[in-house]
Amino acid sequence: MAKVLLLNGSPKAKGCTAAALAEMIVVFHAEGVETEVVQVGGKLIRGCASCGRCAQLGQCAFDDMVNETAPKLAQADGLVIGSPVYYGSPNGTLLAFLDRLFYSTPFSKHMKVGAAVVSCRRGGNTASFDVLNKYFTISGMPVASSTYWNQVHGFTAEDVKKDGEGLQTMRNLARNMTFLMKAIADARAAYGLPAVERECFTSFPDGK
Repeated sequence: MAKVLLLNGSPKAKGCTAAALAEMIVVFHAEGVETEVVQVGGKLIRGCASCGRCAQLGQCAFDDMVNETAPKLAQADGLVIGSPVYYGSPNGTLLAFLDRLFYSTPFSKHMKVGAAVVSCRRGGNTASFDVLNKYFTISGMPVASSTYWNQVHGFTAEDVKKDGEGLQTMRNLARNMTFLMKAIADARAAYGLPAVERECFTSFPDGK
């Protein structure tokens, strides 16, 4: 059975972002996909200190919910990152969490399916969407899309439930994500995963 990990980056555990994720979860369960939601928003999470100790420890040096979530991501076939829009960008707490989660974990995220979901009252949605997608595209994770950008509109969860097109977008996103996870699982069994090169690390030493 495929498993999806969903991160709620909103401090409001039952707010607009949660309403969007809940719409996806209904579809995932109907498709036989296991889900788990991790509440990230509202937690005290510091940013990366660039100490480099994760290379020796195999986990972040700051032992908090980042390290608690890492095994869940390792076991998941897909990752949904949900965030409200704050000043045209995702929630800062969520970004601190993601920086450390993606950088400190030694396991490969290659071919895990990723999807970003944003909620906003009016603007800043596509800019936030772009920020979240970059975590996937640097990690070899196929990005799931829908019939519109993965966003819902509203000031409250009740507003979001009136956003018919936004909820439709969430349902189609969950279906597309399920299809990709199943297709990748079938391809892995038949052909194996694509090779990944890691030898080159260009930092332009001596100014060249």
